[in-house]
Amino acid sequence: MRNEAHRLWTAVSAAEPETRALARFLADWPAAAPPAPQPRPAPCEPAAPLPVLRWLPRMALDADRFGGVFVETLCRAAGSLDWRQTYSLADAGESFLRNYGWAELVRPAAATGFVQISCGVLVLGPNTFYPAHRHEAEEIYLPLAGTAEWQQGDAGWRRRSPGTLIHHSSEEPHAMRTGEHPLLAMYLWRSVDLRQRARLDRRSAG
Repeated sequence: MRNEAHRLWTAVSAAEPETRALARFLADWPAAAPPAPQPRPAPCEPAAPLPVLRWLPRMALDADRFGGVFVETLCRAAGSLDWRQTYSLADAGESFLRNYGWAELVRPAAATGFVQISCGVLVLGPNTFYPAHRHEAEEIYLPLAGTAEWQQGDAGWRRRSPGTLIHHSSEEPHAMRTGEHPLLAMYLWRSVDLRQRARLDRRSAG
């Protein structure tokens, strides 16, 4: 899916105000390389799909989605991706974890001391609040299906439609909330160290 993801990023309208930031990210897109080995569960412990993946078929049919072919391909390939969650039950609660998950499409190589990028997808279920969080990596999001609201720093909430670029600077707090529709968004992280995790901002409130 890495080649399809790259084509979609480069298809974003040049009129987007964040296109110049996106160009910096894409300049660091890694050359073709063998895929990173995927962790395999023990035979007696089959991997259970994340509950949030139940929304993928609905998003594949979203008439307003951006990059329809990519969305459909991703939804078909979802079972082969390594879906993860950053936060624990104690961090975020059961309701959030049932409606949240992400998977990497492009993984960084071992740390080299140079800037690298990773690319992946985020899924949030309907009526889900992703509290303010931050990370050292600079980030760009591209919503693919579902119109959600996004907040950066102390600014107000803004509705972002599929195909809109959203840029977060290093350590900039940001939050998302969905309405009646689930959200599928692709992201890019850019940093010298991509082993880091996002951290919830405990001052955040719903």
